[in-house]
Amino acid sequence: MANTQYDLIVIGSGPAGRRAAVQAAKLKKLVLVVDRGRRVGGVCVHTGTIPSKTLRETVLNLSGWRERGFYGRGYRVKDTITAEDLMRRLTMTLDHEVEILEHQFARNNVHVMSGSAKFVDPHAVEITQEDGEVVRITAERFVIAVGTRPYRPDSITFDDAIVDADSILEIQRLPRSLTVIGGGVIGIEYATIFSALDVKVTVLDAAESLLQFVDRELVDEFMHDLRDRGVTLRLNAKYKSVERKENDACLVQLQDGRQVWSEMILFAAGRQGAVETLNIEAAGLTADKRGRLKADPDTFRTEVPHIYACGDIIGFPSLASTSMEQGRIAARAAFDVPTEKPPQFFPYGIYSVPEISTCGETEEEVRQRGEAYECGVARFRETARGHIMGVNGGFMKLIFSLDTRRLLGVHIVGEGATELVHIGQAVLGLGGRLEYFVENTFNYPTLAEAYKVAALDAWNRMPRI
Repeated sequence: MANTQYDLIVIGSGPAGRRAAVQAAKLKKLVLVVDRGRRVGGVCVHTGTIPSKTLRETVLNLSGWRERGFYGRGYRVKDTITAEDLMRRLTMTLDHEVEILEHQFARNNVHVMSGSAKFVDPHAVEITQEDGEVVRITAERFVIAVGTRPYRPDSITFDDAIVDADSILEIQRLPRSLTVIGGGVIGIEYATIFSALDVKVTVLDAAESLLQFVDRELVDEFMHDLRDRGVTLRLNAKYKSVERKENDACLVQLQDGRQVWSEMILFAAGRQGAVETLNIEAAGLTADKRGRLKADPDTFRTEVPHIYACGDIIGFPSLASTSMEQGRIAARAAFDVPTEKPPQFFPYGIYSVPEISTCGETEEEVRQRGEAYECGVARFRETARGHIMGVNGGFMKLIFSLDTRRLLGVHIVGEGATELVHIGQAVLGLGGRLEYFVENTFNYPTLAEAYKVAALDAWNRMPRI
């Protein structure tokens, strides 16, 4: 590559890095994207968001999960589902995503280099390419968007039966039983995906409940669904040791003396910022104990004024959707282009089986603020569309202020939750009130009709104006 001086170097090509690079290029800046993977896309495309959601969709299709409400739990589209069946669609999807991203970079004249970058001073990086050649490149500004990797304790030996969220995508066979250590988003997504394949799943988590940031009523419904289909939930359960025995069975020893045996273990208890090879100290940066960087929430500028950080590397919410917006804002802030603050409301999607999606305040948060409120609930099975689809579970919960009647939060568990939530997100962002849902017309029959049902449920318990 001829250039050794750039306006902006973006380290990492995931959602945050991709959007930062393209935004800077549209501002007529000379941009270089550096990624240590052989292909662009970052964790999102290769081991995170896209693979896990593709795997989920493949499982739901091949297993006939969506039709079991009508045809029974024993119904299957394909009698014998193998790991090869799952990976075939995954490969096709990833190739397509990479091609789209490469084309996006090319048409915006974004330069791309494959290699491992490390800072040598605040304005220069050395990039070690695959053939061993080292190139030194300087830039006026940087965006660090390297994402995270699964946290791996030194006490656990990982192999083909004890896996993390990356290596589970490389399994050669489907286990008959799986233990998931970690009841967070990633652990729950994979636990429910494998459960849909009729794998016997046990989830271990040290907390008193799963998904601590989600509305409690939603989580209670979700946990009931999991138990109903045979998933074992062991909460307040801290692991003591994880090992593979001679007969290839895997054992998790809990601190309270209990044992959990399975054919495979997925360790999904946290992630680590992927900064260990960046030599961030040379740039004047420091990371916390989980390898994450601090950045201003409005501009994503770090403590070094010309260096920005966005995406999973700065922590919560660690979503592909919010990371993209962070990348765009960071690039505009880097070149002093006026930009609105990040929106107050964004949807959080958990691609479990069933899906969970939430936007706005939970009931616990509203209660803690001390605001008077009322909730409305609609169960999917009570809607015509839900009955047509054979949906047995799932519900929507809306929270309204008693004083202003404004929508405060929307929380959904069930089929299509991550799509349905956007109606509530729009109403939240525009300051909409209960009357919008009561007086508006929704297509019939649709699951979106649940908004009107839930709003009427709340209206029936609210004082008349």
